[in-house]
Amino acid sequence: MGQAPATGRRSLRTVPRNFPGRSGTKEDSVYLCSPETATASALTGMITDPRDLSISYPKLALLEKNTVNPEMLQPPLPIEEARRVELVKGPNVALLPVLDRYPETLQVPILLVVGDDLSTDEILPAGARVLPYRSNIAKISEFAFEGVDSTYPKRAASEKAGHAILAGKNYGQGSSREHAALATRFLGLRLVLAQSFARIHWENLINFGVLPLTFQNSDDANSLSRGDVLLIDRVADQLAKGALVTVGIGERSIRVRHALSKRQRAILQAGGLINWMRERRTS
Repeated sequence: MGQAPATGRRSLRTVPRNFPGRSGTKEDSVYLCSPETATASALTGMITDPRDLSISYPKLALLEKNTVNPEMLQPPLPIEEARRVELVKGPNVALLPVLDRYPETLQVPILLVVGDDLSTDEILPAGARVLPYRSNIAKISEFAFEGVDSTYPKRAASEKAGHAILAGKNYGQGSSREHAALATRFLGLRLVLAQSFARIHWENLINFGVLPLTFQNSDDANSLSRGDVLLIDRVADQLAKGALVTVGIGERSIRVRHALSKRQRAILQAGGLINWMRERRTS
């Protein structure tokens, strides 16, 4: 939420958040660098190699003694006392949405087609406009895929039975934030069919009740397009029988793969990790 660079100008950053538009400017040119390079460049006003400044390099060493003061840490209240504490919420703090169980038969249209290496920043952008709504899923979902297809949120909300996304390789790379999975699930996402997934986002999709599938034959991806309706009969049964799942598209069908464990299948069927944990606690 810092200052955004000027359009068409180079900007240095010392943290790995250099996805397109992440700095706050759509046409940004963000370069990752070391803190030393950033400091040298700030002193000179131009991108500078710190070794060219003839300044002695600082030597850093770990502290010999731990400086953490445990007296400054407060233990949690006893459970009964904690239950009596009133939770004060700001206007943008909302309850997590209630997510329904996964349907026995899934029939959803492909609402969005994206390419390779789509990052979670492109799925759900950050920045000063979006981050204030991190505790308001309904509001933050309005920004989903904003830089890819700004019509996505409204189109997704109109599909009452849910929808699917068709993706290339390494879908969901980058930041591991859960909001990228939760916001799209709130909008009705039930299935992502991709060439491959980034590991953490793949797990986040399952944890919020979205089924991630990959192509058995990569050429099948070329036969699908936006608007095609995907049909999976007896979802739970197919997932339990093995790694291959049959997806119908009109009069034809293709075979796709899943890599869900038994526990992950139960989480998906419950509609997500929160539902699954609630069911286990009450059973």
